[in-house]
Amino acid sequence: MNVIIGLEIHVQLNTATKLFCRCSTDYRDDPPNTHCCPVCLGLPGALPRVNRKAVEYGLRVAKALEMEVPEESEFARKNYFYPDLPKAFQITQYDKPLAVWGNLEIEDDEGHEKTVRITRAHLEEDPGRLVHKGGGDRVRYSLVDYNRSGIPLLEIVTEPDLRSPQEARRFLNRLRSTLEYLGVFDGDKEGSLRVDANISIEGYERVEVKNISSYKGVEKALTFEVTRQRNLVRRGQPVTVRETRHFQEGRGVTTAARSKEEEHDYRYFPEPDLRPLAVSGWVEEIVLPELPVARKNRFVEQYGISLNHARTLTGDLEVAEFYERIAAVDPVLAATWVADTLLGELNYRSMRIAAVPPGHFAELLTLLKEDTITDKAGVEVLREMLDSCAAGEACEQPAAIVEREGLAKATGGEFDAIVRSVIEAHPQAVDDYRTGKKGALNFLVGQVMKETRGRADPRELGRIVAGCIDTTGV
Repeated sequence: MNVIIGLEIHVQLNTATKLFCRCSTDYRDDPPNTHCCPVCLGLPGALPRVNRKAVEYGLRVAKALEMEVPEESEFARKNYFYPDLPKAFQITQYDKPLAVWGNLEIEDDEGHEKTVRITRAHLEEDPGRLVHKGGGDRVRYSLVDYNRSGIPLLEIVTEPDLRSPQEARRFLNRLRSTLEYLGVFDGDKEGSLRVDANISIEGYERVEVKNISSYKGVEKALTFEVTRQRNLVRRGQPVTVRETRHFQEGRGVTTAARSKEEEHDYRYFPEPDLRPLAVSGWVEEIVLPELPVARKNRFVEQYGISLNHARTLTGDLEVAEFYERIAAVDPVLAATWVADTLLGELNYRSMRIAAVPPGHFAELLTLLKEDTITDKAGVEVLREMLDSCAAGEACEQPAAIVEREGLAKATGGEFDAIVRSVIEAHPQAVDDYRTGKKGALNFLVGQVMKETRGRADPRELGRIVAGCIDTTGV
């Protein structure tokens, strides 16, 4: 049973003011209903005026996604009543969007490059926000906050080209990194990206899952919905026709909300207070920065690192810029330690790479490159350093940690006594090694490494242990 998925992604553009008025978009730490004016509250006689920067940001995205920008686009009124929509209509773009027909490359589930087609991208205003009060699933009452009303959104709609929840998440990750490279989007802000997902089992009606607010949430919601629809099909029950469902992230399930509205339900008509946009010529003037795919290819060519490491390092703008600051120490060593070790340690601590001073990490790489410490000791030094950063203190220098903890790499002669005591304590492992079991030597080396806190090179230690067994006759 093939899965068919299309996405509608609502991206908050990172402008200083709202789409049709001068109210600030920096509202998240302020009291409710303090970033409002007659325009974004829809008061009688208030007239909208288009934010030029929002249009420019939309065109940057269109150019990055290789989209066509028509000679003319037009705003329309989308009519529906909802408490957080004070005008009882939303200003959006309908039959004349800002841009059409683009594409974005991702990896499919087999690891091959795949093109996902972009149907359209259009500008619209965000509605306000409902704050529900109550315990558990029971809502006693709701409050309305209009601070978000009028925030500029760019809605990006894909063709139904995605074939699994995992592909959908990879698409969103690639889109997010592209938007961050373009400088039009701040993914750390609450509500900055929301997704509506259309999903169906091939041959059956599609279902829309609304307002998913996280990348992980998209994968979880789609995984649940795929399972739900497949179970219905297996039991011979119909998939509800054109249904809209909501994803409850806390429970990891989708629940029925209403039947799916049709376009005619919204009674679209051209917005009489705004002139059409004629901005296709502006696209040629826009100079794009280096985007993730181009940077990935450059990293492979310029630094000689693996394709997998290049993908990881360029998937996030902050990570890519951090890597370029420390690559001079040793580009391959730096790629390995950032992609394979540092990112995992940061994720465990819920830290961002911006919290790590590049100079400190470069110092750690220098200690590793000069063979001052082993890889195992390097991990311990990194953890100590990150813990000091996370505690809100000045991040401790790697060299100071090495000196304080006694983690400098030592010569084999310093471990003779430890090696002999480990051999004497594990006679069975010694006998196993003499009978040809290679794993026994690894076990003994591991025991010595525990005692020495990783200060010796494992390969050198292996030779020392083997030599000690052969010469002592223990």
